[in-house]
Amino acid sequence: MVIFTCSGQHSAVNSGQYDYDAWMPNTPISLQLPPPTTKGKTSEATMLQTFPDINATVQGMATMWLLSKQSSDFVPLGKYPEDHFSEKIPCKLIKAFQGDLEVLSADIKARNERLEVPYTYMDPKKLENSVAI
Repeated sequence: MVIFTCSGQHSAVNSGQYDYDAWMPNTPISLQLPPPTTKGKTSEATMLQTFPDINATVQGMATMWLLSKQSSDFVPLGKYPEDHFSEKIPCKLIKAFQGDLEVLSADIKARNERLEVPYTYMDPKKLENSVAI
């Protein structure tokens, strides 16, 4: 559970933030007016008055971009560059885990070839080994 929370779940929630939030109306960083309370009564002018100013929007988008981009010291899930594990049994389990991740990655790649917009956030090759911001 801990491994999934710190790798897969974090990637699913974090990696696509910019893809969604880069369209400011999806997630405005602030509002200049209270949100509408009645459906269908808002005009384009009211929406433009309600949305944040350009500076707030740019700051919000920059934050989302920084949070979503791959870290400069990226380590993929299942890779352990520090070589903390040297005993036979942990090494065997790590190899099996890495093999399972390869199979999952191939399955995801094959599925994504059929999609108009591929979903890559859960591909083990793109998952960080842990939360890295």
